[in-house]
Amino acid sequence: MDHRQIHDFSVNPIGLGCMGLSAFYGPPTEQAEAIKLLHAAIELGVNHFDTAEMYGLGANEKLLGDAFADRRDKVRIATKFGPKFIFDDAGKPTGTTVDGTPENMRRAVENSLAYLKTDVIDLYYLHRVDPNVPIEETVGAMGELVREGKVRALGLSEASAGTIRRAHATHPIAAVQSEYSIFSRDIEDGVLPALDEIGATLVAYSPLGRGLLTGAMSRDNKPGGDGEYRQAAMQPRFADGAYEANLALVEEVGSVADHHRATPGQVALAWVLGRGDNIVAIPGTTRLKNLKTNLGSADVDLTDDQIARLDALADRVQGARYNEAGMSAVNR
Repeated sequence: MDHRQIHDFSVNPIGLGCMGLSAFYGPPTEQAEAIKLLHAAIELGVNHFDTAEMYGLGANEKLLGDAFADRRDKVRIATKFGPKFIFDDAGKPTGTTVDGTPENMRRAVENSLAYLKTDVIDLYYLHRVDPNVPIEETVGAMGELVREGKVRALGLSEASAGTIRRAHATHPIAAVQSEYSIFSRDIEDGVLPALDEIGATLVAYSPLGRGLLTGAMSRDNKPGGDGEYRQAAMQPRFADGAYEANLALVEEVGSVADHHRATPGQVALAWVLGRGDNIVAIPGTTRLKNLKTNLGSADVDLTDDQIARLDALADRVQGARYNEAGMSAVNR
């Protein structure tokens, strides 16, 4: 698979989103098994690994630090700061807030460097835009990290086109991370043109629609349970009625996949990567088999008619990609 650029380094177009190894998709993966997967990913050619401060309250960064300490030269590590959990008196998380202040950034980056066991972070994102702090103030402070050699390149996550342009005028923005898939295309009218304009890369997260587009789910095999955030209250596309309707759309993706002797997930990833040369994807998985399947998307060459058929599905998806609170934090 040809490599693509983020800033001045090249990455495999299919990276690995590491969040699910530590948080939000059920119980954390056992440490030894997680490290085994991360090492196997490197052997398969993956060199772009994405984490964040809030994934397991630092546990995910620590996992990558342990896994890559003796092979740091083989990987590009991206991490993020900004969102913070709110805890009650008993220490139970009750919600989240966003802190884009320079002071919080300094605290977060020092922790990330220590957890990741590295002297420099390849790509450092503002995970969500803080509406109470001018983006120029946050990105200006992040730019100091580049000058100090603690960070190689800067990124934003779920930012609007206007915010991207303002940020880039303060310090070059190398990448913007946003949800992008056959089912989620809201960034096409504003964000993607802005990235073309400033010469930045889109890092597409959830390119498999939080697992829906893999074809592995069914009416009798619905995600849920402790530690699993793919529930109706947080993910409306998994609500009763919407979930079943969206599964019917996945069957249409599967029909395209059958023509290529591929999986629906491979078609979904091929669709994302086919949208532009400045796009890379970071699907997450905890299983080596799924990782190998994802990398196999390089062999899928969609026809114009198939792309048009897939393009039409987004307007038929039921449910927003986040609940109301989640949607209020994106496209700022």
